[in-house]
Amino acid sequence: MEIQVLKQNGTKGSKIEFPNGILTQQYNFDLVHQFLSAYIANSHQNTKGQKNRSAVRGGGRKPWRQKGTGRARAGTIRSPIWRSGGVTFAHNYKPPKKKKINKKMYKGALRSIISRLVREDRFLIIDDLLINVPPKTSEVKKLLSNLKLGSAVFVLHERDKSLEKASKNLHEVEVQTVHSLDPTSLMNKDKVVFTTKSLELLSEVISL
Repeated sequence: MEIQVLKQNGTKGSKIEFPNGILTQQYNFDLVHQFLSAYIANSHQNTKGQKNRSAVRGGGRKPWRQKGTGRARAGTIRSPIWRSGGVTFAHNYKPPKKKKINKKMYKGALRSIISRLVREDRFLIIDDLLINVPPKTSEVKKLLSNLKLGSAVFVLHERDKSLEKASKNLHEVEVQTVHSLDPTSLMNKDKVVFTTKSLELLSEVISL
């Protein structure tokens, strides 16, 4: 299957042959769901926790005597109803449990996602992507306008710090590389934009 390649200014360029190994993949809902679930679970740091009343420092003695003060009874300053006391139902830190996805499942899930994007006309290829130095956000906005894009993920064959810096303030734009793909972004953004070099690298990475 041939697919149209666009230039950075939005005009049409030549056509290239799309890797057949990707398009022949049928969309596997269960595999993609498992892949996305594992990716999201593994991206959680799980480093946050709260202290219950037994973990809060201090509170070894009774704040005041039981009777005669006119105040409510109190046994410890670590009580959850006290300021800086323990949390009633504290979320305890637990070491993260990583979900494993083997290479065969990883490649199959990516092929399913890419093939679906192509069939839904959400996949674009541009010949190259160049951002001037110093990078400016206006350049990325012009690029989006030329390619008629709303929200988009730009996938490159290697990191481009100029593009990353220029698009940093645009929440509708993400910049990734083939070796650090975020599958949730691929599914959620309106368009996914590859360069010819990144598409060639992708076909090598997820080939059978």
